[in-house]
Amino acid sequence: MILNTYLQKLNSNHRPIVFNTILWLAAFIILLFIFAKGETPIIIDYIYTIAFLVVMAIPVSINFYLLMPRFLSQERYFIYALLFIINLVGFALLYNLFFDKLLDILFPNYFFISYLSNTNTYIIYIIFLVATTLFKLAEDWFYFNRNENRVLKLKNQHIQTQLSSLRAQINPHFLFNSLNVIYAMALDKKEHITKAIVELSDVLRYVIYDSDTERVTLKDEIQLLKNYIAFQDYRVQASDVVDLKIDVKNETFKIYPMLLLPLLENAYKYGVDTDKASNAIQIQLTQKASKFTFIISNANKNKNTNLDDSYSGIGLENLQNNLTLVYPKQHLFNIENTKDTFKVSIEIYENQ
Repeated sequence: MILNTYLQKLNSNHRPIVFNTILWLAAFIILLFIFAKGETPIIIDYIYTIAFLVVMAIPVSINFYLLMPRFLSQERYFIYALLFIINLVGFALLYNLFFDKLLDILFPNYFFISYLSNTNTYIIYIIFLVATTLFKLAEDWFYFNRNENRVLKLKNQHIQTQLSSLRAQINPHFLFNSLNVIYAMALDKKEHITKAIVELSDVLRYVIYDSDTERVTLKDEIQLLKNYIAFQDYRVQASDVVDLKIDVKNETFKIYPMLLLPLLENAYKYGVDTDKASNAIQIQLTQKASKFTFIISNANKNKNTNLDDSYSGIGLENLQNNLTLVYPKQHLFNIENTKDTFKVSIEIYENQ
């Protein structure tokens, strides 16, 4: 909500006073030079130029603030061109009929000789209206691109803030589960607890430090999974809990870090019984060209593996949020939650 409000404020922050000041000042200097015919301007030249611009401001303003926003910006080009011509010809005709007479009435002490013939009037109107239209389009283009860059930068900062928040939730969640494993081993006084702590520190080093980047290689993420599986083997006292099938063509393929570990955590937590651990978790990890697929399934020992669960839901919900932020319209995420099986599938399509 705050982001949308700021973006609306940003998009409405146009500065017509600055634009019109530059436009009409430049027009005054150019026309004064033309009307003075390259010589030093006298008072009558200043009066005529100012009066000409005042009259010219009417069709220009109609073009800027009525025709362009209502027709040109709406891509109604034919209607805009027709109304543009009517606006141009109409005011040029009125100029030829009344401008000199109006000057004589307003400034009776000066003798005005028409600076423009009827034909030249139409030429000046065409040049002036076309030039100011192009100038306005250029200003709009500059303004649009500047705001687009600001909006993109703001959105990127907003996304990075969200991702950082999601990571901050994932890491404590992972640490909480891992410490439970160490605690259980300590209670049983298992001899491999020292080795388990060292292996846990390797996993945590990756989670806290190595994953703090935009992308990591698939090789690193696979190694993280293998390290985590080795660590969990101490808890279930088995080495064949996970059936891990890997078919990777390019180990340097880059993905967003920490996408896969929450799924493996969830599978261990709800799909593994220590007395029936053989092949309790099935994983298929494949990568070819720009496509990456990760499928993980486990026996559904606890129906609380849905996203509403206060613990397992954190990992899955964060994963969905990460995919939406990092891979918009470039991913598929599917959950199959049946009576006997809980299965999650991820597909990522990214140009390398």
